[in-house]
Amino acid sequence: MTATAPKRVVLGITGGIAAYKAAELTRLLKNAGVDVHVVMTEAACRFITPVTMQALSGNPVFSDAWDARVGNLMPHIELSRGADAIIVAPATADFIARLAHGLADDLLSTLCLARQPTCKLIVAPAMNREMWENPATARNVAQVQFDGALVAGPATGEQACGETGMGRMLEPPALLSCLLRCMRPQAPLGVFAGKSITVTAGPTFEAIDPVRGITNRSSGKMGYAIARELAERGAVVTLISGPTNLDPPEGCQVRKVETASQMFEEVKQIIAGVDAFFAVAAVADYTPSAPSQRKIKKATNALSIELQPTKDILSWVANHHDRPFCVGFAAESENVIEYARKKREKKAIDMIVANHAQSAIGADENEVTILSESGEITIPRAPKREVARAIVDHAEAQFKTWQRHHRQVPSKAAKKQ
Repeated sequence: MTATAPKRVVLGITGGIAAYKAAELTRLLKNAGVDVHVVMTEAACRFITPVTMQALSGNPVFSDAWDARVGNLMPHIELSRGADAIIVAPATADFIARLAHGLADDLLSTLCLARQPTCKLIVAPAMNREMWENPATARNVAQVQFDGALVAGPATGEQACGETGMGRMLEPPALLSCLLRCMRPQAPLGVFAGKSITVTAGPTFEAIDPVRGITNRSSGKMGYAIARELAERGAVVTLISGPTNLDPPEGCQVRKVETASQMFEEVKQIIAGVDAFFAVAAVADYTPSAPSQRKIKKATNALSIELQPTKDILSWVANHHDRPFCVGFAAESENVIEYARKKREKKAIDMIVANHAQSAIGADENEVTILSESGEITIPRAPKREVARAIVDHAEAQFKTWQRHHRQVPSKAAKKQ
């Protein structure tokens, strides 16, 4: 993006409590050199004022389809022409429904319908979790995606109604990253664009006492590289990370955990609505049954610690009633490919990435073999950033096939009706 050729974005705001986040998104867009034009629905004006948005955007705010400030009384045409993208944030269940059915009864819905093919449309849902999980909303979201819009989010978390679950609008930095990628012609979006993807990464730490614990030498580099690659392809990425010293990947929502149990709880909270799950983390297989609340003092006699198995997170996800596309990892010290085949079959996952533990853990490079329905392919040793790119390439190809069999989208015939 340059000062001589700024990108032009129309920010649509609908009537939801998440409208307050539109102010921060506008500030971030302006700081990125984007020319922001705000369009608000009547309901949006009850949550945040046009005065606020005009001050932040530096441009007049529009909400009336008959606004006389536009000479030809066609603001839906004037505002959409020349725009590189339209982002609706927040997008309520009502607005998504109207968009899915091609209704044009206010300025924002009309200009979305009147946009040119070169103008990208990004929709950031925000609603109560029950509304998001309603079959009617699922059908409307699928139709909007089928019509070419990119649906960014939602995320899971606390909601204004006091409940917790899927339906929370993505935070402004994640939306900014998604929007800028959409407008970057040299970085085409991938198959995962707009898809909600969860990646686990890093080790876990299982406490023996307040200062000691069971862990492993995983650096998290492979998982972070995959999360970054997915985000750059337009995916909405949640990275659940064990303890690492790595900087958070740009454009990802990062949730920090320590134990296998905490990682499992985070996965359970957000798995509904997730399109793909990459289990890259080196999760401890066992945890102390009864960790000491005090530091265990050294003694001359032997010490025994009873261990119990941790929950198999990947197997739980793969057997979820509305399971996502599942990618597992197998770090083995021997019989790498044989064990990976057995692991993929046992866990009933779509794809597994196998590597030799001693040469991969903590290293900057990796060599992997990818096993899936289409066969087995080896990626030669290379920097983990490049290996991540090859893994995601393969996952995208597998996901297209998987999606046809597992996720229903409106047919062309249905679209015409």
